[in-house]
Amino acid sequence: MSEAKAPQAAVQVADNGGPDADMATLARGGRLNVFGFVLRLAARLPFLFIAGRIYGAAELGRFAYAVLTVEFAAQLAALGLRRGLAQLLANAKKPESCIVADALLVAAIGSVICIAILIAFPVAMYPDVRSPPQGLDRLLAVTVLAIAWTDIALAALAYHHDVTSTVRARSIVEPWTISIVAFLWSYVSLRDGLIVSYVFSMVAALIAALIPLVRCYGLPHEWKPDLRTAWVTAVRNVPVAAADTVEWASRRIDLAVLGAFMPREFVGIYYVAQQVATLPAKLKTSFEPVLGPAIARKIAAGDRASVAKQVRQVTYWIIAAQLGIALALGIPGRSVMGLVGSGFTGGTAMLAFLLVAEVIAAAAVVSEAALIYVARHENMIISLVMLALEAALAAGLILVMRGQGLPEAYQATGPAIGLCVALGFASITKPWLLCRRLGERVSGWRWDLAWATVSGVVAGALVRLFVPEGWQLLLGLPAILVAFFAVLWTKGFGPEDRELFRLNKQEVRELRQAEEAAVARDQVADDIV
Repeated sequence: MSEAKAPQAAVQVADNGGPDADMATLARGGRLNVFGFVLRLAARLPFLFIAGRIYGAAELGRFAYAVLTVEFAAQLAALGLRRGLAQLLANAKKPESCIVADALLVAAIGSVICIAILIAFPVAMYPDVRSPPQGLDRLLAVTVLAIAWTDIALAALAYHHDVTSTVRARSIVEPWTISIVAFLWSYVSLRDGLIVSYVFSMVAALIAALIPLVRCYGLPHEWKPDLRTAWVTAVRNVPVAAADTVEWASRRIDLAVLGAFMPREFVGIYYVAQQVATLPAKLKTSFEPVLGPAIARKIAAGDRASVAKQVRQVTYWIIAAQLGIALALGIPGRSVMGLVGSGFTGGTAMLAFLLVAEVIAAAAVVSEAALIYVARHENMIISLVMLALEAALAAGLILVMRGQGLPEAYQATGPAIGLCVALGFASITKPWLLCRRLGERVSGWRWDLAWATVSGVVAGALVRLFVPEGWQLLLGLPAILVAFFAVLWTKGFGPEDRELFRLNKQEVRELRQAEEAAVARDQVADDIV
């Protein structure tokens, strides 16, 4: 049996095992991704520290806006295949390796077009007239192809329940590469360092995704480029592409609006707050590759009750994890922002609103994983309304606060507040729509989350009252997490919830392999330095 077929057989076994087997599969993906979150946190903070203290808020703001443009182009180039690929593979009528090759072809065509536009008009990446593009700035455009192909490769691997490759590429290779290169390039050029480090990290992540992709699927023998199929695939995935782009834009348009109204120093501070706040957000987005194939198979089998159960369970897991992490990072928020530099502590309020927004977003994001199969056009409309609402509120709040004469630090919180309101709208309408389509309850909210929140807030308040500010992060973060999850574990978690924390021997081996890879990477970095 080939490597590509073996996971498929495992999938059939899981499906035949019923809902409990499905939950075990989802829990396994969740466990590996929680581990990935810890690795990502450990790797992302060094980059923020280096960028904030060596390069400064202004250069970081310029970098953030440029990356914003490139990632938007990559979303367009991928044409929704990050999530749509699971359905294409589930309905496969030719070798899976050829389907993946077709998807990469579609993304390559879209990427080449986007790269050409960005190279010809670099002002789209660097709109600040005080800092026009020069040197290696145009090099950033090549990452469009790397980002699009990495997303598709990891989605293809996740279809066969290979989440370890996502953890390796996104949580080890990518963040540590950008940190190491940013530090080393600071001795060459402070202007180009962040841009160059980002290019290196995206290319490294692509390599880390393509190697296991070839091992899993093999090379596409007898595959011929089929532009007609590629075009049909692109057209069919427009609603999914729109949903992906809107989901991505909902976490970026606030930064874009801020860059249009505020100095780039505030963009840099907001970017740091956003990077910290979106660390727990990776918990929900990393569930998507595992949840998507499971939902696609259940929808094809007509088992809508199981789909609703999966949505409820994963929503609860994500809300619980994000709420605990949001409390742990938000209550000592000033200390968290202070790690990057003393000039970044003014972004504490931004961080608080962004953390709240990520908790609010959980229900909408998980519901969307099913809506793209049962109500893709209605989901797209809701997403577009949400995006328009966010943009209008972000710009409107800045202008209102400016009209009231409030300081710029207050004005800079406007986009984060707008994000909270817009995501609240999506988290009400999308689960409601999914409930109507499935005929089953999909809400993952449970009241034990409220009691756990009270416990975490009390622990955080005690830390704020009795612990010096310099120690609040070191002591407060674990204290809040312990208080929150202790209540959740004893009062809220049932047997299926605890499945998330049961590791078998195979998973332990996978985690150890990831740890060994991290150690090897650190050794290489030490040798380079």
